[in-house]
Amino acid sequence: MTAPKKDFTHLDQKTGNPTMVDVGEKTATKRVATATCDVVLGNEILCLLLDETDILTKKGPVFQTAIIAGTMAAKKTSDLIPLCHPLGLEKITLDINPSGPDTVTIRCTTSLTGKTGVEMEALTGASVAALTIYDMCKGFSHDIVIKEIKLIEKTGGKSDFTRE
Repeated sequence: MTAPKKDFTHLDQKTGNPTMVDVGEKTATKRVATATCDVVLGNEILCLLLDETDILTKKGPVFQTAIIAGTMAAKKTSDLIPLCHPLGLEKITLDINPSGPDTVTIRCTTSLTGKTGVEMEALTGASVAALTIYDMCKGFSHDIVIKEIKLIEKTGGKSDFTRE
């Protein structure tokens, strides 16, 4: 199978060494990205959620804590992903909603006006929120599954992208 010829953006073309993309000559534009992640909690845990406003554990309210963790993670993406630019995000929203008989979907949207995209920040926010839910609910069950972490929309920059 032959892949189309395209250069990796994070490799120096002369040396092949990892490098951060030079965004110095780019124009600042409004950039927005949304990522989602599904967490299969199981019927028992989801029923606890639906019976209450939020599942309250010894560590605190699960979904409220996950929203805070995802927000903090999105802001720290460049500390976690080596070649990401540090960004001053202007807005981060995280929503967690039931999406099936045993599943919740996390939706993280990040935005700024800048020279580089915010996809990694949205993906990081959704991922860490999911990990937080897992951590806080593992006392109920170790059968929790985190799946389908994906970028569903990106606007601004060279091209827009939508999936769903």
